[in-house]
Amino acid sequence: MRQLTARTAQELLEDPIEEADWVIEDLLPVGAHILAGAPKIGKSWMVLAMGLAVSMGQPFWDYTVCQGAVLYLCLEDTYSRVKKRLWKLTDEANDRFYLANSAATIKDGLAAQIEYFVITHPDLKLVFIDTFQKVRSPTGDSIYAADYSDFSALKAIADKHGLAMMVVHHTRKMADEDVMNTVSGSSGITGSADSIWVLRRASRGVGDATLTVTGRDVEFRELKLALRDCRWNLIERTSEEEFEERDVPDCVLKVVEFMALSTNGSWQGSVGDLIKAAGAEGVTTATFGKFLAQHSVFMRSRGIVYSKKHTSAGQQITLEKTACERSEGDEGCARV
Repeated sequence: MRQLTARTAQELLEDPIEEADWVIEDLLPVGAHILAGAPKIGKSWMVLAMGLAVSMGQPFWDYTVCQGAVLYLCLEDTYSRVKKRLWKLTDEANDRFYLANSAATIKDGLAAQIEYFVITHPDLKLVFIDTFQKVRSPTGDSIYAADYSDFSALKAIADKHGLAMMVVHHTRKMADEDVMNTVSGSSGITGSADSIWVLRRASRGVGDATLTVTGRDVEFRELKLALRDCRWNLIERTSEEEFEERDVPDCVLKVVEFMALSTNGSWQGSVGDLIKAAGAEGVTTATFGKFLAQHSVFMRSRGIVYSKKHTSAGQQITLEKTACERSEGDEGCARV
């Protein structure tokens, strides 16, 4: 019997943090990823532009890339069609960007084909599979099991050889409040992917779209894009911090601003006193107190520790600045 290999929490904490290996800095790390979108939305244009950027060592949008060879399995296209697209994107020949319009399925040897390509092209950094439907195995009795097994097989190759593998897939027609639930197939796909990219727009024929990205090593973000002259252009990005801030009431943001501008390391007083000090008039003391408690984690992430206690004079609030920022829930922040 093979014994379990276990480590103590102390050993883990003492080890240096292993940073993600990025193929596209802060956007696409090593691993297996999904790019999902409706048919004909423009996923192939994005894949071609990304492949050209990595193979030529040029920024993708304004993200730095790690230059290397790229393999694009364009399994739904002819070479003639891909050639016409390339002409619209670049005039430069590139001998580090490889294309193939046929490949085995995962069940019938795709892993071995990619493994052999890695051996003969050791500088390979990025692999596109367009589309997942062309290589997936028959589902049988369990769609989840088949999806999970297929995607895990692709992830194993990516992890073993230090590659980013982007698998192009479709979204469902039915809308969902959680954009990640629109990815076609079972949760076996999304559950095994290292990151999920979902490209969507309000209506066909409109060039503007939103790319939502989330993953294990990738910070959640939304990128506003515009398709111009067959190329996706980055218009605006929204980070996880900005999403958090959208849900925070204005009166709490005023407290954060008040403390940031204050030269003192702490503040103490009643709820009413804080409303006046922070310029947060227009909210009742009961509502303001509730908001402070609800968003105490947000305030801590901005370097402010909130606490309250009942005294003979009434409820007293204490705000203390900490010596660290963005340390959500971290009790180790030193008070100033």
